Amino acid sequence: MVITALIFLGIRGLPSRHNPAPAQGASVIVARAVDGDTLKLADGRRVRLIGIDTPELHYSEKLLRDARRTNKDVETIQSMGKRSAQFTKKLCEGKRVRLESDVTKSDRYGRMLAYAYLEDGIFINAEIIKEGYAQVMTIPPNVKYADYFLKLQREARDGRRGLWAVTDDL
Repeated sequence: MVITALIFLGIRGLPSRHNPAPAQGASVIVARAVDGDTLKLADGRRVRLIGIDTPELHYSEKLLRDARRTNKDVETIQSMGKRSAQFTKKLCEGKRVRLESDVTKSDRYGRMLAYAYLEDGIFINAEIIKEGYAQVMTIPPNVKYADYFLKLQREARDGRRGLWAVTDDL
């Protein structure tokens, strides 16, 4: 029991290249990155990565809201969305991932909600934030890694990585 507690405490502070918790289920192949925070699996399912939000790539109501909120034009946000999508594509497209769910299993669009891990242990959701291509978006009750993601976001912003290199607001 003491060993289990020490292992648990040690895992909580690991960087995104390590699995902070055992991922559930069998591995699946990512067919493509739809955008910076959504994946399409080889079996046809779509996965929305929990806890992150990347700039919009496609014209939508959310794109217009983000433009108003950040005082940036639509083209700038779409350009940032393209950079985020390219990062996610390079990170996981064509690769095997393991998926871990939280409390809510799917969103209102029918996409599976998940944390995703590459076979080498890289925590995809965290890596996207760590490298500055997403902001934290916490929607209760899916809050398992919210504090960890906020820490990574602060570090990315302070280090002016990814999109933080070109703007203070994603």
